[in-house]
Amino acid sequence: MCVEPAEPPSGRLTRRGVLAASAALAGTATALAAGTSPAAAAPIRPGRAGDLVVEGGTLLDPATGEVTEDAVVVIRDGVVRAAGSRARVDVPEDTPRLDAHGHWMLPGLIDAHIHLNTAAEARTAVRQGATSARSGSTNFYQDIAVRELARRSPGLAPRLRAAGVFVTPDLGDTVLADPDLTPLARLKDGVRSAEALRRVVEVNLARGADVVKTRVNERAGLPEQDPLAQVYSHEQLAEVVAAARRGGRGVLCHSYSERGCHDAVTAGIRSLEHGVFVGERTLREMRGRGTYFTPTLTAIAGLADSSDPVLAERGRAYLPVLKKAVLAAHELGVPLAAGTDSSGGSITPIGREVELMRAAGLSALDALRTATTGAARLLGLTGTAGRLTRGHAGDVLLVAGDPLADVSVLKSPVRVVRSGLAL
Repeated sequence: MCVEPAEPPSGRLTRRGVLAASAALAGTATALAAGTSPAAAAPIRPGRAGDLVVEGGTLLDPATGEVTEDAVVVIRDGVVRAAGSRARVDVPEDTPRLDAHGHWMLPGLIDAHIHLNTAAEARTAVRQGATSARSGSTNFYQDIAVRELARRSPGLAPRLRAAGVFVTPDLGDTVLADPDLTPLARLKDGVRSAEALRRVVEVNLARGADVVKTRVNERAGLPEQDPLAQVYSHEQLAEVVAAARRGGRGVLCHSYSERGCHDAVTAGIRSLEHGVFVGERTLREMRGRGTYFTPTLTAIAGLADSSDPVLAERGRAYLPVLKKAVLAAHELGVPLAAGTDSSGGSITPIGREVELMRAAGLSALDALRTATTGAARLLGLTGTAGRLTRGHAGDVLLVAGDPLADVSVLKSPVRVVRSGLAL
């Protein structure tokens, strides 16, 4: 069954909804009164980024592996103006200082797969070291609002690439996220036809999504589902990719089985999520296409701790397989990005994913790169995030020890600086 012809998604309505949600998340008192256009509402000005000098620590550059003792990072208007040895950096006298003596200094980390549904979750993520992130989708476009919250109040949320709502066969109550999705509720077989798939993507793009999230397999985190069961074909995935590309967007794809992974990669997705049973054939295809692998080791490891016996056994069985896939991908040259896939009241520090990357066999520096320079390339943030050099964002992590000797220090930052604001 196809979706009946309809007008394109309404930009007026969706923009109004995003502004209202952003205002609510930011805690502003201004509301968009009924019948009042967004332009008539009280103006909301972006929050000012900070000026700060972080001094005295040991600076690590993930791109080069270079370590600088007694380093200084000068941040002005939220952007790094200079970084390096104290002897080579001019330090302005009138700027607030943050003493980093005894600590290591490195760029804020990037969580390339996280679900941020509330302001509290966004605040937790950034204070645990994820100063940038990519959403793995939300039910009602909360991530779009979190992105705007981060732009206006950078200390409250990571800078975010939002995915909007999940392109999945059964939208459930997500059809209520936008009036332009409601015609899909009458589809007997769910979101499967080319028209229906395009509709969800188009509504996401109209809402301002930065990326599109879809799936090829069922979920591992629900005991009644079979993660190896395929829900979309190669042709259906190709429809999603084509619709996203028309809007200049890439696609991240939830996947588990080798067949599903291969179908997703050859359909043209930008990044493969989870990918427990991805095989060498598909990894070689990913290398050739530049497709990223976001294994979300944290989420799979978490299944083993479940009180549900099915999920616990699934986690114990899947984790060693996924670790081998991660190491194989790395050795083949497939680009890796760190993502926790955390959500709700259990936002996991992105440092935990780096720790599991290290446990999978990557060197400490390469594991760190999956949450800095590698993830920055995936998110289109090269030049903004992932390093502390001139022109990059003033996002700094202070940790208690040498992360090249013990990556576990990344799980508990001593201090986080977001756009020059010490949190």
